[in-house]
Amino acid sequence: MKRLIVLALIGLAAQLVDGSLGMAYGVTSTSLLLLFGIAPAVASASVHMAEVITTAASGVSHIRFGNVDKQVVYRLIIPGSIGAFLGACFIGSIPGDIIKPYVSFFLLLLGFYVIYRFLFKFNPTMKIKKKMSKKAFLPLGFIAGFFDATGGGGWGPIATPVLLTNNEMEPRKVIGSVDTSEFAIAVSSTLGFLLTLGWTQINLQWVFALMIGGLIAAPIAAWLVKIIPTNLLGTLVGGIIIFTNIRTLLSLLDVSPSVTIFTYFVIIGLWAIAIGKVSWKLKKENIKTMV
Repeated sequence: MKRLIVLALIGLAAQLVDGSLGMAYGVTSTSLLLLFGIAPAVASASVHMAEVITTAASGVSHIRFGNVDKQVVYRLIIPGSIGAFLGACFIGSIPGDIIKPYVSFFLLLLGFYVIYRFLFKFNPTMKIKKKMSKKAFLPLGFIAGFFDATGGGGWGPIATPVLLTNNEMEPRKVIGSVDTSEFAIAVSSTLGFLLTLGWTQINLQWVFALMIGGLIAAPIAAWLVKIIPTNLLGTLVGGIIIFTNIRTLLSLLDVSPSVTIFTYFVIIGLWAIAIGKVSWKLKKENIKTMV
């Protein structure tokens, strides 16, 4: 029962992140599941099965609010679904002990990327003279889908920044289109995991716990994004992802306690500096606005 409550809280926290940033549900929840000793394939499968419901709800909401470019969704879902299915089959056929370090390392890199993106603020309204061709959606969708399935997250962090460089799309439509297309990615990943792992390897109680937490958090996230600056929230989340996956990697490498403690201090120190820098920037911007 305690584990189910923890999983529900993980789903809630991950959805708060995703609903506020438009990304990182998978990478946040998978990182935390790995921290609790769940095998990579089972963790990713559980997350994607829960996402079938949470992404459906998110997609319907975005469509109702007019935040979706249907052409972009159509161009992403086919290569994305193929990549996700193949990624799920790939990770599902490899023993968890072998793939776990690589998954944690990939999630660690995503954590650094999330901090980089929100620490050095990317201005989505900036006019960049770049237009994505129809062919460019094929590798983008495939790569984002494959890494999303193998790492338990990556669809939003990979697809969203690339699409934001397209000056013909509004930022809200980028986020809405990526979130809506993620439903197909979640379905394809789930089918791949069921084919390789089977139902017996997936604990449906864990899936429902993640799902319930995510559904509860969806309306809260809409409120949270209004009171916490996006850059600050992104930096906080990036640090959590880095810390959880560093802990997993250190435990797998069986390093000495002194090295582990030193590594934790360094990460926490750098994380604190990043949070301080973001907070200082926000304070400076507020002063300029008041003047």
